[in-house]
Amino acid sequence: MINIVLFGKPGAGKGTQAMFLKTNFNLVHISTGDLFRKNIKNETTLGKLAKSYMDKGDLVPDKVTIDLLETEVDQNHQVNGFIFDGFPRTKSQAKSLDNFLLKKEMSIKATIALEADDDVLVKRLLMRGETSGRIDDQDETKIRNRFDEYNQKTAPLKSYYDAQRKFHSIDGIGTVEEITFRLKLLIDSLQ
Repeated sequence: MINIVLFGKPGAGKGTQAMFLKTNFNLVHISTGDLFRKNIKNETTLGKLAKSYMDKGDLVPDKVTIDLLETEVDQNHQVNGFIFDGFPRTKSQAKSLDNFLLKKEMSIKATIALEADDDVLVKRLLMRGETSGRIDDQDETKIRNRFDEYNQKTAPLKSYYDAQRKFHSIDGIGTVEEITFRLKLLIDSLQ
């Protein structure tokens, strides 16, 4: 089973590359943002609980997020693995994910960071903001604030996964096809 944590700053191409991984390796892409939206829309018990925190402007507790992830994993038995996108974001969350997967007799095979220069990512996001309508992609100051948040909270996970020899970095600059090729080479080497 191939379970991957996909990292990268906003605009690094995680969503695009997750689609490639999903299709070519029979993996389920679990984006925590999408998972929250789906459960809130469907008014599941966990969705209502998550919404209660979000409505107050609070972060959804790790326990609720893990419960959502566990439900999603349990609904997808016949796959070759999972792509975790947007979780973990902190060392505490990484440990929670490891413990959850251990209960399922699974583990993270690799964490992959799509790396790109901030200025390149800002240009990508501003272009995406022109067509997507996403407000958070239309203001350079907000974009750079998101990068700062990533650097402070998520980037330190590199050392956590590096200590387990599970951290890999991919150059996220180039065409989609070039980045996909690099990613495929890495995944093939893990099997």
